[in-house]
Amino acid sequence: MNIHTASRRATRLRLAAAVAAPLLVLGVACGGGDDAGSKASDKIASVPDEPTADGAAGKDKGSSKPTAEGKSAFFDAQLTYVRCMRTKGGVKDFPDPKLSGYLNWPEIDKITDPNGGGEEQKGGKNGVCFPELSEAMKLEPKRDSQKDYESMLAHATCMRENGVPQFTNPTMSGGGVMPGGDPDPLNSTIDHQSPAYKQAREACKGKLLEGLDGMQ
Repeated sequence: MNIHTASRRATRLRLAAAVAAPLLVLGVACGGGDDAGSKASDKIASVPDEPTADGAAGKDKGSSKPTAEGKSAFFDAQLTYVRCMRTKGGVKDFPDPKLSGYLNWPEIDKITDPNGGGEEQKGGKNGVCFPELSEAMKLEPKRDSQKDYESMLAHATCMRENGVPQFTNPTMSGGGVMPGGDPDPLNSTIDHQSPAYKQAREACKGKLLEGLDGMQ
């Protein structure tokens, strides 16, 4: 594994910890490669109405349900972050968020420069869009940490069964969840660019629930 790949994954975990401690300490979540769940997350994908011409989701017209409004607000806030990344952040091709509101980490990984400074993964140049990301994560729908843990555990088991024996399990502590994956993201023995790893990732991506892609 090269140092850039390792540092990108470590950066993403640090970033998620900073803006969504309840995701890593899992009361909530953010989203590089591939998803544990929540009571809300199974339904999140259908929350926003059809996107409008400028890419934003329409509001839930006529609905007085706070949950729907909250999910729509999450999407809108993530869209604000995406627009910041494209303008101030220096990542003009930064992908739209999913309709669920979560960032599209597989697409973000595709545009990440392996020789760059990780702007794509950490809020743009000099973290200029970090405030927008932080605000978006405050609006993330509440997650079920037990379901998230079970999903990540199934994913970790699948990764090991598919040729990545070093892949570690997530851990639960004090009602929160820490993702598994690299035993040491800064000094990893896992080659994330190898065909074997990519094949395992593809085979196991269905084990992760919406919003946890890229977290382990």
